[in-house]
Amino acid sequence: MGIFEAMGRNETPDRPQSMLQGAAAGTVGAMAMTGIREFATAMGWVQLTPPEDIARNPARSLVARIPPQRREAAIELAHWAYGGMGGAAFGLLPRTLRRRLWVGPVYGLATWAFFQTVLAPALGLQHAEERPLSERAVLIADHLVYGLIVSEPLATVTG
Repeated sequence: MGIFEAMGRNETPDRPQSMLQGAAAGTVGAMAMTGIREFATAMGWVQLTPPEDIARNPARSLVARIPPQRREAAIELAHWAYGGMGGAAFGLLPRTLRRRLWVGPVYGLATWAFFQTVLAPALGLQHAEERPLSERAVLIADHLVYGLIVSEPLATVTG
């Protein structure tokens, strides 16, 4: 039994369109996260964003192959691409789930949790416990915004 039958629905999402829309929304969501982090850094709430941390620790990643003057831009582009992939994955969820307002923010929190538990340790970045509460709050907030941007209720209201 598939997920759609288990949900009591006989619907299947228009996967290519949903994934494409999700990828676009995820890219925009990642860009919004960049804006939030820039503001939070200017306010002194965040000392070192995860993309900056990756750029400053090139020996632990493929970033070492990128010329130093281009690292921050390359890391940001990778973050936007990662956001796009996350949005595309969101587009794979059944539409009945994607249309619920709470699902997007929960998805955003799940992406933050995945980063903290899997990616950050693999890249040798600061763990969530080592960051001050203000930084953790900003990173959680920007992932909630990301989730809202990829969610379909927001797209339905604005489009």
